[in-house]
Amino acid sequence: MPEFSRDELERMTELFEQGIERAETTGDWIKHVGCLYTDDALYEWNLGPNIEFRARGRKEIEAYAMGSQMEGLKDWRYPYTDWVIDDKRGEVIGFFRQIAPAKRDDGTHYELEGLCGSWFFYGGNYQWREQRDFFDVGNLKALMFELAGIGALSPELKRDIHLSARGHKIPGNHRIRRRPSLLERLRGIFAILKIALTGK
Repeated sequence: MPEFSRDELERMTELFEQGIERAETTGDWIKHVGCLYTDDALYEWNLGPNIEFRARGRKEIEAYAMGSQMEGLKDWRYPYTDWVIDDKRGEVIGFFRQIAPAKRDDGTHYELEGLCGSWFFYGGNYQWREQRDFFDVGNLKALMFELAGIGALSPELKRDIHLSARGHKIPGNHRIRRRPSLLERLRGIFAILKIALTGK
């Protein structure tokens, strides 16, 4: 396993933050962030019990993670607030916030609650070779419900929610396992109802 200098890894986090800030300002994630991944990089995050986002290689990362997945998120901000660096293993964990442009009545922005972060593996030459984001999917759904309730969802987000609810594939999203059959889902619902009603 290669060993990298702490200075190099700290510089990488600085370049990454600068790229995100430029992308937020210009809306061009591919130009300012896509270049910070190796050609064969892997970028993943989980979207619930049976859905995983996965982009393999810089082309897919640019097309999906920086392209189609960012549609509808204009003016959202993703500031990284802290970094944990392991220069022996070339691994970095960054903690970020996900802030919507819409504001509550008290003037604060709607924001994804809970712990948000990215686990990076450095590939040298100021590029990541792997990134895995983590966040609370339940809180993300709650935030989308709140934003929908005040009419603050972009047309692109509405489209993606509509397509996803009908089982259409969103670019980069993959099922981990086959979808449960209707019979399996009904069994689960009845089992939960029984527990709720009888405690057994």
